[in-house]
Amino acid sequence: MKARNPQLSLRLETAAPSVTLRWCEGARLPYRGRDITLHLSRECREAELHGDLLHLPLPPEALPRQIQDAAEAWLQREALSHFNAAAQRQAARYGTVVLPCVLSFALNTSWVEADSKGGEPCLRCNWRLIGQPDIVIEQVVGAVVAALPQAVPMLDLFGNPVQ
Repeated sequence: MKARNPQLSLRLETAAPSVTLRWCEGARLPYRGRDITLHLSRECREAELHGDLLHLPLPPEALPRQIQDAAEAWLQREALSHFNAAAQRQAARYGTVVLPCVLSFALNTSWVEADSKGGEPCLRCNWRLIGQPDIVIEQVVGAVVAALPQAVPMLDLFGNPVQ
């Protein structure tokens, strides 16, 4: 029988991270290149970021799954807003068409992909990209936007730009 690779054994024997340890009061999450801390508060009506503290509208006895759902929902809203703004800046920089961003939840894919399958063309952005620094987000979005076709101005019969 062949000897087992010791590195493989190490990976198999490591325990999965505990969900209760990650999703609790004081847990830290990556957000735009820095860590933010979760704070459960009944005083706020919606999730709000103040400095490095993310206030979630949950009671102190909230379950880890409730905390995870609230934190990830806020991160996803922020991601969509931030990615759309980055796509507009990069489209203006490269003179390309502006495509709306949609969030992707797929594993093992690129951070950002241009997608024209099915309906309207869009930029499919993995929502976990929001954990990276702003410069990385701009570079990743910019690389995909730069490969898009140039925006061609629409002209009327007399050569004037159509608005």
